[in-house]
Amino acid sequence: MEATSGADELVSGELVSVAHALSLPAESYGNDPDIEMAWAMRAMQHAEVYYKLISSVDPQFLKLTKVDDQIYSEFRENFEKLRIDVLDPEELKSESAKEKWRPFCLKFNGIVEDFNYGTLLRLNCSQGYTEENTIFAPRIQFFAIEIARNREGYNKAVYATVQDKEEKGANNGGDKGADSGGEEKGANQEREKEKTNKGGEKEK
Repeated sequence: MEATSGADELVSGELVSVAHALSLPAESYGNDPDIEMAWAMRAMQHAEVYYKLISSVDPQFLKLTKVDDQIYSEFRENFEKLRIDVLDPEELKSESAKEKWRPFCLKFNGIVEDFNYGTLLRLNCSQGYTEENTIFAPRIQFFAIEIARNREGYNKAVYATVQDKEEKGANNGGDKGADSGGEEKGANQEREKEKTNKGGEKEK
């Protein structure tokens, strides 16, 4: 019991340390590999949850934050012509792009929780979170683009693809069940015929 208690305290202490480190600004920890790994794991978990969400629910009806309307309005006011179905990384990461995004992001400091946390963002919204299709972005940038993708119908492609696969899988399963039932019924009929024939032979 004492050993278990000690281990629990150690794990608890590590979690508190990681949580504290993650709450610090990036410059506080430099290139610490443990912290970078913790950030990456958190971002990946967030990405997996979000992708499951847009795969199982029509994205047009999703609400990602309490201020979706404000985020979308501000986003399209500032980035009216930005193409969001397939993102150009230069529109997010170049120096000129950063200058334009910075004031937009800072508007949501204190409004959106953890607005500047690192988050994974898909470049092509019709595809999943692959290495080639993913970039790192501040959380508010993720929200702005994904809210727009949901409202403008671009994320519908993911939802439709997943739903089609599930329907086909269900139909195939039903066909197999029907075939199995038919085979079993046929086998029973054959057995009944054999019994009838044997009974007739005995009477003779």
